[in-house]
Amino acid sequence: MDAASQPRAWKVLLAFAIIYFVWGSTFLAIRVGVREVPPFLLAGMRFLVAGVVLYGWMRALGTPSPTGREWGAASFLAILIFVLDYGLLFWAERRVPSGIAAVMMATIPVFMALAEIVFLRTQHLTLRLGVALLVGMAGVAVLVGRTVSLGEAPVDTAGACALLVAAISWSVAASLSRRLPLPAAKAMSSGAQMLAGGVLLTLTAALLGEFRGFHVQAVSRGAWLALAYLIVAGSIIGFTAYVWLIHHESPTKVGTYAYVNPVVAVLVGYFLGGEAIGPRTMAGTLLVLVSVVVITTTPTKRVSPSPLGKGNELTEPSVES
Repeated sequence: MDAASQPRAWKVLLAFAIIYFVWGSTFLAIRVGVREVPPFLLAGMRFLVAGVVLYGWMRALGTPSPTGREWGAASFLAILIFVLDYGLLFWAERRVPSGIAAVMMATIPVFMALAEIVFLRTQHLTLRLGVALLVGMAGVAVLVGRTVSLGEAPVDTAGACALLVAAISWSVAASLSRRLPLPAAKAMSSGAQMLAGGVLLTLTAALLGEFRGFHVQAVSRGAWLALAYLIVAGSIIGFTAYVWLIHHESPTKVGTYAYVNPVVAVLVGYFLGGEAIGPRTMAGTLLVLVSVVVITTTPTKRVSPSPLGKGNELTEPSVES
């Protein structure tokens, strides 16, 4: 990139601030929203609106709409990413503090590494990687284990299990996305996945009976503001900043959000959400983050691209909520 095409420093700093702090704070916004709105319905509203906006924006710019085959691939990924990953995250945040949820979701690189070792064969189980995986699992055990509480209340078992399933689901989707026929334009691919995800989440909410007993007029202004924050700041602005950064900074630098978001989420939950930070939370967070740093900085063996894959990225980064 020549000097003339380099963006101004303040734009780069602003984009990093958005993916660091906005994405980190969305975990608390989810917790605020699900106190009054059923979780799958809240997630459906978020991604349906964000998907319509992003898809419509890309079409207005002249980007072709996905083909039928690409819509099928986007819908399949939407089940893994939105119904299972985000749906379970929203559901779990009725039971688990937002900071703990963020740290649990930060284990996604751990499960992705396992998937690459076992299924894709793009990673070798080296001593470094093996130790990192064990450290990450130890961090999860510290967070959810009931044997050693270190003075903190135990984490809800159902909520913790839901978060682990959510992290595994995203990891599977990340592996499969490389081999599916998604739109070549990353933003269109993401818009299609968001749109499909919003529809599927809303249908899931209906099947689970979340519309029964739900009254729009009973939802407080705070919950609506939380939803608006998730749609506008978390999905639309946050994703735009991420895509812009990917085109102007190295993936290694941009990927540092994975280390910062959980810390931001824990601090935001503490200062704004009244969530406790005790020795167990700090120990588990540290272990998970060390594991993520080591795993994401471990070189991977490149494989030949699938004839179906186009190097598409998933809708949003792993710890964005």
